[in-house]
Amino acid sequence: MRLLIAEAKHARYAECIRAAQPTLELFASDEPEALAAAAGDCPLWLGEPSLLAPLLRQGLRPRWLQSTWAGITPLLASDLPRDYRLSRAVGIFGQVMAEYVLGHLLAHERRLFERQQAQREQRWAPMLPRSLAGRRVLIVGCGDIGQAVAGFLAPFGVELRGVASAAREQVPFAEVAALSELPRLVGWADYLVNLLPDTPATHDLYDAELLAGVRPGAVLINAGRGSAVVEADLLAVLQQERLAAAVIDVCREEPLPPGHPFWTAPNLLLTGHSAAPTDPLLMSRLFLDNLALWQAGEPLRGEVDFARGY
Repeated sequence: MRLLIAEAKHARYAECIRAAQPTLELFASDEPEALAAAAGDCPLWLGEPSLLAPLLRQGLRPRWLQSTWAGITPLLASDLPRDYRLSRAVGIFGQVMAEYVLGHLLAHERRLFERQQAQREQRWAPMLPRSLAGRRVLIVGCGDIGQAVAGFLAPFGVELRGVASAAREQVPFAEVAALSELPRLVGWADYLVNLLPDTPATHDLYDAELLAGVRPGAVLINAGRGSAVVEADLLAVLQQERLAAAVIDVCREEPLPPGHPFWTAPNLLLTGHSAAPTDPLLMSRLFLDNLALWQAGEPLRGEVDFARGY
């Protein structure tokens, strides 16, 4: 069996997989021409959707494709085929995403950026910090990543509510409401953490109407997808100081072009799509677990329903 690895860190992936599956024949590269030349002989593909979508567009097809990204938007373009099995990266981002969210909550409560600015101005500013205890955190997207973030935050004494595609009971959340309830809950939250995938239902979700209902002084953290936020509307509420701050990891256009208003927006921090990088070792283990399931004809972890888009 031949496996195509299309990854910037392809050598590391090949090392991890070869150590566990020495009989698996590997072709690993991040060069588009080399990948295209080898893909036809490889029934299994592992890698970045941005490198693999062009191969599908050329008429090449795997039997199974394991994405190394949680988001698989490039593979869902309307001109691409869907007659193969596709799985996305799941279960490997929870810890790093939770650290990202917790880090920014603590930075805001301890007023680190205000202190840094005061230091630049050589201004003594004995600002009192606040505690996370009792702060209201709304996690929008309560899948495996949202669940990990919630579990990480719970010991800090925050109040946790969530939003998912449908209402459900889910520990440690006091409530997990349906997406239609988001307008009600944004007025409750001190921290609004978006972790939603990119689907038609999430496009332009954070628009002027929704953002008008946020709790004054709240903080928005978007580590889901850039398409969820109407950028002009976010800029407006920041300028009006209705939001205290926004932490933006994902944008509609990446890299963000020079001159984009986000670069100079008040109280907006850009983190350059770095919230939860893929660990090649963990991703390789997920691939190997799914390989065993695929060989047994079983459902895969993170298997994508093309109709739903995730």
